[in-house]
Amino acid sequence: MMSAHTVILVVDDDYAILKLVAMQLRDEGLRAVTAATGEEAILRAEEVRPDLLVLDLTLPDMTGFEVLTRIRERAPIPAIMLTGRSGDNDKIRGLEMGADDYLSKPFNPEELTARIRAVLRRTRQQGGTAATTLVVGDLTFDLERRTVHCAGELVPLTRTEWNLLDMLVRNRGKVLLNPEILGKVWGPEYVNDLQYLRVWISRLRRKLQPDRDAESIIQTFPGMGYMFRDTPLPAAPSDGARGTAEPL
Repeated sequence: MMSAHTVILVVDDDYAILKLVAMQLRDEGLRAVTAATGEEAILRAEEVRPDLLVLDLTLPDMTGFEVLTRIRERAPIPAIMLTGRSGDNDKIRGLEMGADDYLSKPFNPEELTARIRAVLRRTRQQGGTAATTLVVGDLTFDLERRTVHCAGELVPLTRTEWNLLDMLVRNRGKVLLNPEILGKVWGPEYVNDLQYLRVWISRLRRKLQPDRDAESIIQTFPGMGYMFRDTPLPAAPSDGARGTAEPL
């Protein structure tokens, strides 16, 4: 369900379109935030952590594809792409890059609102109905906002890192088998690529616990898979009593 707490970031260099879309969204009871350039959009996305992007393909300083890539490096925010170009090439490229929907100009603002509803509904259904905030030690995971904070500081994650973490956190306390993780996060063609999974798990561990040498929040079950610990972690060992890092 959309509400005033739902933030939509609208990015377009046409101020008439920005004004029209913002008015329509506010009439629907949403919070609309606007940007006219790619750099402004990236800054605003970092500030407001939007629930969804409405992103024009052609901007004065960079393409919408570049903006989407840079924003998605921080959080897997759903996006609807806008374009005034004809043909299917841009649409195909946008969808391949992970855009959730595509709308050609000129468009009906009510149709855009309907598509926003549909994308948010799909995103939230995929997320499930479990509690969306989890605190473990000094780490805070917000599954709805797709953010992780360590001692109050935002931990930057790529889209793939977030998708992997999201799956682990939502199944916390349960051992997830390697093929299951690979298949759901990367696709069925990756189910046997265990080294690929080890690399991404290692990247996540370094970002979530950069100073920790043992007791990883992501526990390894050799030959089986991984489990996210849902209990507070013990204090890191002192310099004179450090253990070895948990195996990948």
